[in-house]
Amino acid sequence: MPTGLYLVSTPLGNSRDITLRALDVLRSVSVIAAEDTRSTRKLLGIHDIPLKGRRLLSYGEHNARRQRHRILELLDRGTDVALVSEAGTPLISDPGHRLVSAAIEAGHSCHPIPGPSAVTAAVSVSGLASDRFLFAGFLPAKAGQRKTALADLASIPNTLVFFEAPHRLKATLDDIGEALGNHRRAAICRELTKFHESIMRGTVAELAAGLGNRLLGECTIVVEGAHPPASDPIAIERHLTEAMARLSLRDAVSEVAAVHGASRVEIYGKALAIRRRTGEP
Repeated sequence: MPTGLYLVSTPLGNSRDITLRALDVLRSVSVIAAEDTRSTRKLLGIHDIPLKGRRLLSYGEHNARRQRHRILELLDRGTDVALVSEAGTPLISDPGHRLVSAAIEAGHSCHPIPGPSAVTAAVSVSGLASDRFLFAGFLPAKAGQRKTALADLASIPNTLVFFEAPHRLKATLDDIGEALGNHRRAAICRELTKFHESIMRGTVAELAAGLGNRLLGECTIVVEGAHPPASDPIAIERHLTEAMARLSLRDAVSEVAAVHGASRVEIYGKALAIRRRTGEP
């Protein structure tokens, strides 16, 4: 196995959601740097991976600077290191960005060992558009800062994904409704892959109203992106007439639909109507 820093994805909850390659790496590396050494020891035990004298280092927000220098020294000596978060893919709202950047700058190899991620898991079951989405991580804990952050996302057409702690979920949903619109479709994915997994879908207003008093476990919120504003039908027809004069019907329809955020079916119908009026074949 090549030396370097291995970014190993670990299960969100269900211990069987780990790749064979991740298990191979965890068995082979000389050092494991873990956000939570207790959960990592438990995972190693479940999969019968003994440490056998290998080092298990703590690497979290509280000691990242000190441990970063220590890990870089290990890499400098040719020691292979695996970085694991408490759950999911390292660096996704977890510490590690500066470590990876420093390792790359120092000329060390960094190897992704892909696997579980709450972001992609939540998007896949949300029922919302998945071709383009924006992961915004944790919103600010303070209400004013949270509302400002949401206002900056209000016009983005892509599906939005947030992480949130259960005790802030209701306040965050209220702010999402105020900033983005209570009518937007959304999903709350809680305790993904765990025994008490729950996925709630509805409008933002419906989800906020239906929350229970006690929620446990971090939540992933998926929210429908902004719909483009309706275009002026006169502007659409003017643009379509001009486009049809210089492009094929298909290309003209595609251009106008993209520019005005309208469906191709709608624009195609308008194009045929223009042809009939003008007598063109």
